[in-house]
Amino acid sequence: MFAFPDEAAWNEAEDAVEFPVRLGEYEGRVFVARRVFHDMIGARPAPERCVELFHLNRAAFERAAEAKLRARELSADANIRIDGRDMRRLR
Repeated sequence: MFAFPDEAAWNEAEDAVEFPVRLGEYEGRVFVARRVFHDMIGARPAPERCVELFHLNRAAFERAAEAKLRARELSADANIRIDGRDMRRLR
């Protein structure tokens, strides 16, 4: 069972919203790049706006993370990075 603890925050180094994910023994981080939010609103959002948009669309981002975990699409550091393609696949 997937678990997404209720903490999401801006990660300056990644230029992304970051939130945790757990699945059994696996514990990782999910990064949603600012570009994803740019694509959503058509403008470059400030970090605070990205976090706000994340919370408004949280279920979609969690589904994208679940899909990447099921497909074992982890980055080299064993975390998940969501891009615009991942979001378009959900439509």
